[in-house]
Amino acid sequence: MRLIPRDDSFFDLLNEQAQIVLEAADLLGDLVAVDAGREPFAEKLRDIEKRGDEVNEQIVRKLNTSFITPFDHEDIYLLATVLDDVVDDIDSAGDHIVLFDLDTLPEGVHDQVTFIRRAARLTADAMPRLKGMKDLAAYWEEMGRIESDADHVYRRLLARLFSGEYKALMVMKLREVVDELESATNAFERVAKCIESIAVKES
Repeated sequence: MRLIPRDDSFFDLLNEQAQIVLEAADLLGDLVAVDAGREPFAEKLRDIEKRGDEVNEQIVRKLNTSFITPFDHEDIYLLATVLDDVVDDIDSAGDHIVLFDLDTLPEGVHDQVTFIRRAARLTADAMPRLKGMKDLAAYWEEMGRIESDADHVYRRLLARLFSGEYKALMVMKLREVVDELESATNAFERVAKCIESIAVKES
């Protein structure tokens, strides 16, 4: 019996973060699905990013005041930070699509966003299972497959950008967006690896 109760509210906050990630990913999908009128989507993404920052800050504050946590302080901090990174990357990509006035996006960009939405759904579905540390292996294995497929699309996109099809300025604009979307996918993989590490430690 613990003299000091374990603070399980971290699970609720991490679940909230995962739902924010999912909301951001779905909104990004809406943004790239249209060729005009994207500004409202970008504004909503900025609002979501701020909410994500607020939840991340709550977690950090609680870590500084909680003695007994569900698992290592460092692991909670890392998981919360990487979830926040995903939202930052999504927000940045959406913002640049609007700022750069990229009306028509290469098909590969739409594929990247599809992978991001799949990864977000997978993460949101897996996060509640973190509390019981059950049935998580399929999650990080599938995330590995998504990241691998997304890498393949990313490399093909880079090859297309430098094929001479686009003017130099457009290459620079598209490269920024493509890199941010790839960064979001990589951040999802880091989330999965963090959860895998936690599960191994707690098993």
